[in-house]
Amino acid sequence: MINEPKIVEIKEIVDETPTIKTFKFDWNMEKLGRPNPGEFVMVWNFENEKPMSISQISDDELAISVKNIGKFTSQLHNLNVGDKIGIRGSYGNGFNNSFEDKNIIAIGGGVGMAPVNAIACDLIKKGNNVDVIVAAQTKDELLFGDSLEKFGANVHYCTDDGSFGFKGFATNCLSDLLKTMNYDYAFVCGPEIMMKGIFDILEDASIPAQYSLERYMKCALGVCGQCCVDSEGWRICVEGPVFENEKIYKIDEFAKYRRDASGVKY
Repeated sequence: MINEPKIVEIKEIVDETPTIKTFKFDWNMEKLGRPNPGEFVMVWNFENEKPMSISQISDDELAISVKNIGKFTSQLHNLNVGDKIGIRGSYGNGFNNSFEDKNIIAIGGGVGMAPVNAIACDLIKKGNNVDVIVAAQTKDELLFGDSLEKFGANVHYCTDDGSFGFKGFATNCLSDLLKTMNYDYAFVCGPEIMMKGIFDILEDASIPAQYSLERYMKCALGVCGQCCVDSEGWRICVEGPVFENEKIYKIDEFAKYRRDASGVKY
C-alpha cells in the first residue's frame, strides 16, 4: 500500500456503457502491493482526489471503472490513453476471496458491478461456481456481463425496464433464482436501497453475504472521520467498505441516509 500518489499512465480506456468507462494502467504488484477484490484506490487528477473501486486485477495491471456523475468523473472521462493520473492505495477491508469449490452468487447494480466483477473473476479462478446478477436500469447500462460470461460465470441479466434479460429489480431476479438454486455465499454491491432488499432476502434464505458500502471519503486513512457510519462509528475506508451480515445489522443508517461533504444527512 502506498500513501503517496503513484503517477501512472493510462494504457487503455474501454467505453463500457454510455456513462461508464474503464481505465487500465500498469501496476507493479511486487513493489506496490496486490489489492484484494473489494478494496479501493484514491484517484488524483492533479486537482482533486476521489475513491474508486478496483474493477479488474491481473498480474501486472489494475483497472477502475468510473461512472460520469459530476465534475471530477467528467474530467476523468475526458482523459485519453497516454494521459497520467495519480493512484494512492489500495485501501479498505475487501471481500473474502478464500472460497474454493463453492456455489457463489454475486449481485451488482449499475457501477456497483465494478468490485463485483473483481471478486467474481477471482473466485472463478479458484474453482468456484459463480452466478452473477448483472442489474441496471436499462440494457445500455449493463456492465461486465459479456466479459464475465467469457470468463466462466453464469450471468443473469436484469433490467428495470425489461429491455434485456429479467424484467424487474435485482431483488426480484434473486428471489426467482432462489426457487431452484442454493448458494453457499453471496457478494453484493450497488445502491443501498437495492442492497437492503437483497440483504432481507439473503437473511431469510440463511445465505451469509458481504456488502460493499460507499460513503464520502477524504483521507482513506481513517483519520478525518468523514466516512464514519452511525451506531458503531465504523470508518468505511478502514473497517469497510465491505461488511458482513452481522455488521450490517449494526449500521443504523444503512439504506436510510448518508452525509455530504459537510456532514449533513441526505
